[in-house]
Amino acid sequence: MRTGEVERITSETNVKLRVDLDGTGVSNIDTGVGFLDHMLTLFSRHGRFDLDVTCKGDTYVDDHHSVEDIGIALGTAFSEALGDCKGIRRYGDIVLPMDEALVLVALDISGRGMLEIDLPLPTEKVGTFDTELVEEFLIGFARNSGITLHVRKITGKNTHHIIEACFKGLGRALRTACSIDEELKDEIPSTKGVLK
Repeated sequence: MRTGEVERITSETNVKLRVDLDGTGVSNIDTGVGFLDHMLTLFSRHGRFDLDVTCKGDTYVDDHHSVEDIGIALGTAFSEALGDCKGIRRYGDIVLPMDEALVLVALDISGRGMLEIDLPLPTEKVGTFDTELVEEFLIGFARNSGITLHVRKITGKNTHHIIEACFKGLGRALRTACSIDEELKDEIPSTKGVLK
């Protein structure tokens, strides 16, 4: 089974996270940050990843530490679940519409974790959620998963819709990249012979 399990404990947060890459999109998420719970549920469903996440964080300060550390934990769990990456398709991309918003997500499970993002958001808040934390989450995820991740807003006026398109797109692009190519199931998809 391609699963990853992480417990990340710091002076600011206690994150427990488990992901199954070959799931059906079932999730059980309680991060203490309602908007992030919603986005991770969408990510899980659209990626068809089973995802369990709990976080006890210092949200009395703000949501920054919780959101960042969950991104780190999710990236670490993905890296663990992918193992040596044998047989994966490696690349995934999508241009995802969400009402008036249109967002491109493209990624490479390269072993070289980085984020290239151009996702201007019209508002600083969605409810109580600081929208600048979307980038912090994605940075933590990309660096710790070893995934080269590109996210671009093509169009969009509603901040909720733009962010939702980003998380749904990330789930769907990852689903493609993590899937096994049956013709190449015993090969690592790199001329170097390694992706870690």
